[in-house]
Amino acid sequence: MMRWLAAGVLAGVLGALVAFAPAAWLARWVDDGTDGRLLLADARGTLWSGSATPVLTGGAGSREASALPGRLQWRIGPGALVGGAAPSGMSALSGLALLVRAEQACCLNGTLRLRVVPGFSGVSIELLPREGGGAIGQWPASWLSGLGTPWNTLQPEGTLQLESPGFTLQAAGGRWRFSGRAAIDLDAFSSRLSTLDVLGSYHLVVAGDAARGVPAGVTLTTTRGPLLLNGSGELLGSGAALGLRFRGTAGAAPGQEGVLNNLLNILGRRQGAQTLISIG
Repeated sequence: MMRWLAAGVLAGVLGALVAFAPAAWLARWVDDGTDGRLLLADARGTLWSGSATPVLTGGAGSREASALPGRLQWRIGPGALVGGAAPSGMSALSGLALLVRAEQACCLNGTLRLRVVPGFSGVSIELLPREGGGAIGQWPASWLSGLGTPWNTLQPEGTLQLESPGFTLQAAGGRWRFSGRAAIDLDAFSSRLSTLDVLGSYHLVVAGDAARGVPAGVTLTTTRGPLLLNGSGELLGSGAALGLRFRGTAGAAPGQEGVLNNLLNILGRRQGAQTLISIG
């Protein structure tokens, strides 16, 4: 009888611990999963219903930080995977899936929905299509300054907009894999390093198919403006956080060489009229 009583008390304590788990637990997981580059600062509420201020930083030990205006609010509940199929290469924990709903007045268009599937070999995070279509959200480019070099030097201004029919990030065996497509538009980009009011607008696409062994490719093109940026690369999935390998060029539109010369010297290694950009 005492053993059953002790087991009942322990089950009750564990149940209460899970039910009232603090929002700080989610903040810690996000911190660890991004190597400290994305923080959920001043987390309030519980793991299941809470809010925090999203902050970008340069990682552990960095003094750079940039916060979004307003608080991000989230709710976490059961997902729709129970009885369904787990992502490729994963064995879900008893068909368990969690649905994360997030809202933020400044930056998200309606409710952002993520399906999180924990498994024995890792975790899968799926961005679900936005209900009604359209852009998922938009963020001030100045937020990127918190990531440190080179963004803190550029001090970018403009708007970042994300569109996607859905994509999946899967972590397994210490590696991240990307499947799907996401497009980011940087509109009316400007920098304190240039006297021009607007340097240009740019289109970045990430696309991959991990199930077929297709790595996540990245392409950057210029849609308009005097500063011409173009290049390609791929997301790197090793380690705790995603990385990027990118090779591209920067140049000036005809007639804009003189006013952009100093900025081109800063962006990378000059090769004649162009600048070679190398990341990773």
